[in-house]
Amino acid sequence: MTVRTGLDRLVADQFAPLHNQRVGLVCHQASIDRTCRHIVDLVHQVDRDGRLTLGAVFGPQHGLWGHTQDNMIEWEGYRDPRFGVPVYSLYGMHRKPTPDMLRDLDVLVVDLQDVGAKYYTFIWTLAYCMEAARERGLPVMVLDRPNPIGGDQVEGTYLNVDYRSFVGLYPMAARHGLTVGEIAALLKDRYYPDCPLEIVEMDGWRRAMYFEETGLPWAMPSPNMPTVETAVVYPGKCLLEATNLSEGRGTTRPFEHFGAPWIDAWSLAEGLDRHELPGAVFRPLVFEPTFQKHAGDLCGGCFLHVTDRSAFLPFRTTIALLREVIDRYPGQFRFNPPPYEYEYEKMPMDILVGNDWLRTALLNGAPLDELAPRWEEESSLFEEERQAYLRYA
Repeated sequence: MTVRTGLDRLVADQFAPLHNQRVGLVCHQASIDRTCRHIVDLVHQVDRDGRLTLGAVFGPQHGLWGHTQDNMIEWEGYRDPRFGVPVYSLYGMHRKPTPDMLRDLDVLVVDLQDVGAKYYTFIWTLAYCMEAARERGLPVMVLDRPNPIGGDQVEGTYLNVDYRSFVGLYPMAARHGLTVGEIAALLKDRYYPDCPLEIVEMDGWRRAMYFEETGLPWAMPSPNMPTVETAVVYPGKCLLEATNLSEGRGTTRPFEHFGAPWIDAWSLAEGLDRHELPGAVFRPLVFEPTFQKHAGDLCGGCFLHVTDRSAFLPFRTTIALLREVIDRYPGQFRFNPPPYEYEYEKMPMDILVGNDWLRTALLNGAPLDELAPRWEEESSLFEEERQAYLRYA
């Protein structure tokens, strides 16, 4: 049976829970129903029928329609010419809705497709929306969607609060294994207990499902998330954003490609194979990014093929990759300095993983088998903590 998202359920109910209310929508280009209709168009139709009022639309990083490519590329709001409502940017002058933006609303409806990784900023846009709504006593309705890489695996480091940022406002494992609705429940319980929250759950979703099993259409939630395969590797490969390695932006398969002009692709692939990483095959290649890092330069590197999703460990795989590259190219490899996602002092790697011990240990030559037990202990803590918020079998 095809999974029904929270939006699909609202559509089936003809948006009855929102009737006679002035609605604000927090959404992006992937906020579509099972027939590919966008939530803004659907709500506008109900508005035209006189059953509710569309008051405002809010868009997160990359813009409402996914038009901005990269980190810290801001966009500004505008008045939508089709619907005549303001579209507010939550990735520009403001990342948290202001009182003026929320002033005339009766409810804030959040419909954002996440990809299952702590660094993906849409869940922190949700957090800021809940914080702003709590301050005004404004109800928040979260329309739940599948975690595209499943909800039964947790991996990676656990955020130290000294390293809070927009790629990690609150403690959470790198691969969190939660849906957006479950994250909203966690945020309310731990940080925003006074936020009036309703979660419209999915029908038919099971924790072991990957997105292709849901029967739902995939829409890119951000410009460099073109496929489910991208999301599968992202909880690890996002860390390459904090280095001078290309993470594949400027190619047709970002985060699956990686490399640099000074890498011997075939030698690196042989070295990575010796780590015997489960569910992963590294195919050597040469590629030329069209934008971002090393644009226009030939890069040696690999394409990461995931051969067994149930065994694949994206975080461990990427740390092994970094271990191998640092050992082979100590004179060329570097961790990038700030700024990164509005952090101007701490290293980008440190705010992504939520600590400084991992970067330091890698630079000091610590082997993978010494590093892994420490982050596995951290992820096991989150595995225990998240149990109270799991909503699906």
